[in-house]
Amino acid sequence: MTAIEAIEALLAEELMLRESRRIKTALVMARLSTIKTLASFDFSFQPSLDKNRIMALAELEFIDRKEVVHLLGPPGTGKSHLSLALGVQAVRAGRSVYFSPLTDLVSALAKAEREGTLREKIRFFCRFALLIVDEIGYLPVIPGGGNLFFQLVNARYERGAMILTSNRGFAEWGEVFGDPVVATALLDRLLHHAVVIQIEGSSYRLRT
Repeated sequence: MTAIEAIEALLAEELMLRESRRIKTALVMARLSTIKTLASFDFSFQPSLDKNRIMALAELEFIDRKEVVHLLGPPGTGKSHLSLALGVQAVRAGRSVYFSPLTDLVSALAKAEREGTLREKIRFFCRFALLIVDEIGYLPVIPGGGNLFFQLVNARYERGAMILTSNRGFAEWGEVFGDPVVATALLDRLLHHAVVIQIEGSSYRLRT
Protein backbone atom coordinates (compact mmCIF):
# COMPACT_ATOMS: atom_id res chain seq x y z
CA MET A 1 0.00 0.00 0.00
CA THR A 2 1.39 3.40 -0.99
CA ALA A 3 1.37 6.37 1.36
CA ILE A 4 -1.56 7.91 -0.54
CA GLU A 5 -3.51 4.65 -0.41
CA ALA A 6 -2.84 4.40 3.34
CA ILE A 7 -4.13 7.95 3.88
CA GLU A 8 -7.22 7.22 1.80
CA ALA A 9 -7.91 4.06 3.83
CA LEU A 10 -7.57 5.95 7.11
CA LEU A 11 -9.87 8.71 5.89
CA ALA A 12 -12.45 6.15 4.75
CA GLU A 13 -12.34 4.47 8.15
CA GLU A 14 -12.73 7.81 9.92
CA LEU A 15 -15.75 8.65 7.77
CA MET A 16 -17.30 5.28 8.57
CA LEU A 17 -16.80 5.85 12.29
CA ARG A 18 -18.33 9.33 12.08
CA GLU A 19 -21.32 7.99 10.16
CA SER A 20 -21.78 5.22 12.71
CA ARG A 21 -21.73 7.74 15.56
CA ARG A 22 -24.18 9.99 13.71
CA ILE A 23 -26.63 7.13 13.18
CA LYS A 24 -26.40 5.98 16.81
CA THR A 25 -27.02 9.52 18.07
CA ALA A 26 -29.91 10.07 15.65
CA LEU A 27 -31.55 6.79 16.65
CA VAL A 28 -31.45 7.87 20.30
CA MET A 29 -32.87 11.29 19.42
CA ALA A 30 -35.63 9.64 17.40
CA ARG A 31 -36.79 7.78 20.52
CA LEU A 32 -37.44 4.66 18.50
CA SER A 33 -38.77 2.14 21.04
CA THR A 34 -36.70 -0.66 19.49
CA ILE A 35 -34.60 -1.09 16.37
CA LYS A 36 -36.42 -2.97 13.62
CA THR A 37 -35.52 -3.51 9.98
CA LEU A 38 -37.44 -4.42 6.86
CA ALA A 39 -35.06 -7.34 6.36
CA SER A 40 -36.32 -8.88 9.62
CA PHE A 41 -40.01 -8.49 8.72
CA ASP A 42 -41.71 -11.77 7.76
CA PHE A 43 -43.72 -10.76 4.70
CA SER A 44 -44.68 -14.39 4.10
CA PHE A 45 -46.71 -14.36 7.32
CA GLN A 46 -48.87 -11.47 6.06
CA PRO A 47 -49.81 -12.34 2.44
CA SER A 48 -52.32 -9.46 2.38
CA LEU A 49 -49.41 -7.02 2.56
CA ASP A 50 -47.89 -5.89 -0.72
CA LYS A 51 -44.13 -6.06 -0.14
CA ASN A 52 -43.47 -3.90 -3.19
CA ARG A 53 -45.48 -1.03 -1.67
CA ILE A 54 -43.47 -1.21 1.55
CA MET A 55 -40.15 -1.34 -0.30
CA ALA A 56 -41.28 1.67 -2.35
CA LEU A 57 -41.89 3.55 0.92
CA ALA A 58 -38.37 2.58 1.99
CA GLU A 59 -37.10 4.80 -0.83
CA LEU A 60 -38.36 7.64 1.43
CA GLU A 61 -39.85 9.73 -1.36
CA PHE A 62 -43.02 10.06 0.76
CA ILE A 63 -40.95 12.15 3.18
CA ASP A 64 -39.93 14.51 0.39
CA ARG A 65 -43.58 14.72 -0.67
CA LYS A 66 -44.61 15.34 2.96
CA GLU A 67 -47.20 12.58 2.80
CA VAL A 68 -48.94 10.68 5.59
CA VAL A 69 -48.60 6.89 5.63
CA HIS A 70 -51.38 5.02 7.43
CA LEU A 71 -50.68 1.45 8.56
CA LEU A 72 -54.00 -0.09 9.59
CA GLY A 73 -54.79 -3.56 10.87
CA PRO A 74 -55.52 -5.78 13.86
CA PRO A 75 -53.03 -6.05 16.72
CA GLY A 76 -49.92 -8.11 16.03
CA THR A 77 -49.95 -7.75 12.25
CA GLY A 78 -46.67 -5.83 12.03
CA LYS A 79 -47.74 -2.18 11.91
CA SER A 80 -45.33 -1.00 14.60
CA HIS A 81 -42.50 -3.12 13.18
CA LEU A 82 -42.95 -1.53 9.76
CA SER A 83 -43.17 2.00 11.15
CA LEU A 84 -40.00 1.49 13.21
CA ALA A 85 -38.17 -0.06 10.25
CA LEU A 86 -39.09 2.87 8.02
CA GLY A 87 -37.97 5.22 10.79
CA VAL A 88 -34.59 3.46 11.00
CA GLN A 89 -34.30 3.65 7.21
CA ALA A 90 -34.96 7.38 7.35
CA VAL A 91 -32.37 7.93 10.11
CA ARG A 92 -29.73 6.08 8.10
CA ALA A 93 -30.54 8.30 5.14
CA GLY A 94 -29.94 11.41 7.23
CA ARG A 95 -33.57 12.40 7.85
CA SER A 96 -34.70 13.64 11.25
CA VAL A 97 -37.21 11.29 12.89
CA TYR A 98 -39.30 11.23 16.06
CA PHE A 99 -41.33 8.24 17.29
CA SER A 100 -44.07 8.29 19.93
CA PRO A 101 -47.18 6.35 20.90
CA LEU A 102 -50.24 8.59 20.58
CA THR A 103 -50.93 8.60 24.33
CA ASP A 104 -47.41 9.82 25.14
CA LEU A 105 -47.58 12.45 22.43
CA VAL A 106 -50.92 13.81 23.65
CA SER A 107 -49.71 13.75 27.27
CA ALA A 108 -46.67 15.83 26.25
CA LEU A 109 -48.90 18.33 24.47
CA ALA A 110 -51.30 18.51 27.43
CA LYS A 111 -48.41 19.13 29.84
CA ALA A 112 -47.10 21.89 27.58
CA GLU A 113 -50.56 23.46 27.44
CA ARG A 114 -50.78 23.52 31.24
CA GLU A 115 -47.34 25.12 31.42
CA GLY A 116 -48.13 27.68 28.73
CA THR A 117 -45.58 26.28 26.27
CA LEU A 118 -47.87 24.52 23.81
CA ARG A 119 -46.75 26.60 20.85
CA GLU A 120 -43.10 25.76 21.54
CA LYS A 121 -43.88 22.04 21.97
CA ILE A 122 -45.77 21.93 18.67
CA ARG A 123 -42.87 23.74 17.03
CA PHE A 124 -40.54 21.09 18.47
CA PHE A 125 -42.57 18.24 16.94
CA CYS A 126 -42.66 20.09 13.63
CA ARG A 127 -38.85 20.14 13.43
CA PHE A 128 -38.68 16.51 12.36
CA ALA A 129 -38.88 15.46 8.74
CA LEU A 130 -40.78 12.33 9.82
CA LEU A 131 -43.08 12.03 12.82
CA ILE A 132 -44.22 8.48 13.66
CA VAL A 133 -47.34 8.19 15.83
CA ASP A 134 -47.95 4.65 17.01
CA GLU A 135 -50.95 2.85 18.54
CA ILE A 136 -53.82 5.15 17.60
CA GLY A 137 -56.95 3.59 19.08
CA TYR A 138 -55.32 1.21 21.54
CA LEU A 139 -55.85 3.39 24.62
CA PRO A 140 -58.42 6.14 25.26
CA VAL A 141 -57.30 9.68 24.55
CA ILE A 142 -57.54 12.09 27.47
CA PRO A 143 -60.31 14.74 27.30
CA GLY A 144 -59.19 17.50 24.97
CA GLY A 145 -56.45 15.30 23.57
CA GLY A 146 -58.05 15.12 20.14
CA ASN A 147 -57.98 18.90 19.86
CA LEU A 148 -54.32 19.01 20.89
CA PHE A 149 -53.40 16.34 18.35
CA PHE A 150 -55.33 18.26 15.70
CA GLN A 151 -53.28 21.38 16.41
CA LEU A 152 -50.09 19.40 15.83
CA VAL A 153 -51.41 17.73 12.67
CA ASN A 154 -52.57 21.10 11.36
CA ALA A 155 -49.14 22.61 12.03
CA ARG A 156 -47.42 19.77 10.15
CA TYR A 157 -49.98 19.66 7.32
CA GLU A 158 -48.11 19.83 3.99
CA ARG A 159 -44.94 20.69 5.93
CA GLY A 160 -43.78 17.31 7.21
CA ALA A 161 -44.35 13.60 6.66
CA MET A 162 -45.98 11.27 9.18
CA ILE A 163 -46.50 7.56 9.71
CA LEU A 164 -49.57 6.61 11.75
CA THR A 165 -50.41 3.11 12.97
CA SER A 166 -53.88 2.15 14.14
CA ASN A 167 -55.99 -0.89 14.91
CA ARG A 168 -59.16 1.12 14.27
CA GLY A 169 -60.77 2.05 10.97
CA PHE A 170 -61.19 5.72 10.07
CA ALA A 171 -64.95 5.49 10.75
CA GLU A 172 -64.09 4.76 14.39
CA TRP A 173 -61.83 7.74 14.94
CA GLY A 174 -64.70 9.82 16.36
CA GLU A 175 -64.89 7.27 19.17
CA VAL A 176 -61.09 7.08 19.49
CA PHE A 177 -60.72 10.84 20.00
CA GLY A 178 -64.03 11.33 21.80
CA ASP A 179 -65.17 13.98 19.32
CA PRO A 180 -66.53 13.24 15.81
CA VAL A 181 -65.99 16.84 14.71
CA VAL A 182 -62.29 16.80 15.67
CA ALA A 183 -61.88 13.36 14.08
CA THR A 184 -63.37 14.64 10.83
CA ALA A 185 -61.02 17.64 10.82
CA LEU A 186 -58.06 15.36 11.55
CA LEU A 187 -58.90 12.96 8.73
CA ASP A 188 -59.50 15.84 6.34
CA ARG A 189 -55.81 16.71 6.66
CA LEU A 190 -54.37 13.24 7.27
CA LEU A 191 -55.99 11.74 4.18
CA HIS A 192 -55.31 14.60 1.75
CA HIS A 193 -51.78 13.48 0.83
CA ALA A 194 -51.85 9.94 2.09
CA VAL A 195 -50.79 6.36 1.50
CA VAL A 196 -53.15 3.89 3.19
CA ILE A 197 -51.94 0.33 3.77
CA GLN A 198 -54.44 -2.12 5.23
CA ILE A 199 -53.02 -5.30 6.74
CA GLU A 200 -55.44 -8.19 7.13
CA GLY A 201 -54.09 -11.24 8.90
CA SER A 202 -53.39 -13.12 12.09
CA SER A 203 -51.30 -11.83 14.96
CA TYR A 204 -47.63 -12.64 14.53
CA ARG A 205 -47.34 -12.88 18.32
CA LEU A 206 -49.93 -15.68 18.44
CA ARG A 207 -48.41 -17.79 15.68
CA THR A 208 -47.88 -21.45 16.51
